[in-house]
Amino acid sequence: MEQKIAIQVTNVEKVYKLYEKPSDRLKDAFGLGKKCHHTKHHALTGINMTIRQGECVGIIGTNGSGKSTILKIITGVLSPTGGSVTVNGRISALLELGAGFNMEYNGIENIYLNGTMIGFSEKEIDEKLDAILEFADIGEYVYQPVKTYSSGMFVRLAFAVAINIDPEILIVDEALSVGDVFFQAKCYHKFEEFKEMGKTIVFVSHDLSSISKYCDRVILLNQGVKLGEGEPKKMIDTYKQVLVGQYETPEPEEGRLLDDIQLREMAARGIDGSKHGALEEQTAARNPELLEYGSKKAVITEYYITDDKGIRTSAVLKGSRFTIHMKVEMREQLQTPIFAFTIKNVRGTEITGTNTMFEKAFLESVGAGEVKEVTFTQEMNLQGGDYLLSLGVTGYENDDFTVYHRLYDVLNMTVISDKDTVGFYDMNSVIEVL
Repeated sequence: MEQKIAIQVTNVEKVYKLYEKPSDRLKDAFGLGKKCHHTKHHALTGINMTIRQGECVGIIGTNGSGKSTILKIITGVLSPTGGSVTVNGRISALLELGAGFNMEYNGIENIYLNGTMIGFSEKEIDEKLDAILEFADIGEYVYQPVKTYSSGMFVRLAFAVAINIDPEILIVDEALSVGDVFFQAKCYHKFEEFKEMGKTIVFVSHDLSSISKYCDRVILLNQGVKLGEGEPKKMIDTYKQVLVGQYETPEPEEGRLLDDIQLREMAARGIDGSKHGALEEQTAARNPELLEYGSKKAVITEYYITDDKGIRTSAVLKGSRFTIHMKVEMREQLQTPIFAFTIKNVRGTEITGTNTMFEKAFLESVGAGEVKEVTFTQEMNLQGGDYLLSLGVTGYENDDFTVYHRLYDVLNMTVISDKDTVGFYDMNSVIEVL
């Protein structure tokens, strides 16, 4: 039996008028003059999507791709410029931090405010209050004005309200990223319960591991255009191409979506030198405030990561092979330079790393002007999450250790996983139960 449709989005567009100064807005409002005083920004163009009851659907894309805008249109916070949205079921939405809350009210008052806005009576909210407070677990702070809450406390209360008002459709926009790891685990466990109960979840996140693990289907947006939809791993793989600009943004055509083969063909064109060059467009994962030092007798001039398909990326699938690349220019003659990388977690703990001396991979002297292209290829066994990559060129001069060039936390690397074990990495245990 075919699942019923929970959300139907048909050819939705959202266009904003952008004004250079307030007086231009006034002139447009009163029709003063023949000149058009604004430019148009197309936040969404021709978006079509069908979400069925009981599905958990993820929406991914770069910043500014229209993810939050489409959620606001679905929930009724924004009106579309064109097209239509049909929703079958009671929606509970957790959008940006603070949406739907009065900052002067305390937590209890905001629970009743939100419940009333959704359509519950005071008696119905009374019945749900204990469950909301238990899930939020913010103690006596619930009696304080929410303007005094930390972002973590705020999202605890907001999510507790959203999931305990018995929604048929739950919409979450990135808000869980501010909660601590224990609360996030609690929320994702609730997602599993919702799925088992046949409820619909629409989930926007930059956490690709969670998207891969919890979503039945993923929709990929970019620059207000829907690029495609499908199973999580395929769409995440395509998203990795988007992240590094290895495609050309298609002109929207009514009723036409790009399939995986077409996207890969676009990626190949990008690799061959389209105007969206991979090296130029990989800045999203680069740290603008990296720590850099050294004598500069050797300089790291280029660095990037490629996946098992040779595509430049900042996201690597757990269990797959990936390669760290760096190009090093020698400014002086050096005796046996050492090339190294280190991977740290976001808290700064060094997890793993190696160098050419440990691996006995390069034990030669180099001359001034030489350029060495160094690659480290290995299997990704780290748990899902975000990590920081550091690179270095060092060596010994008269038995003294010398740093020629070191780049700390130069790249962000996301590990995508649908199975995480205990600790920092997976030992890939083979288990038998006899």
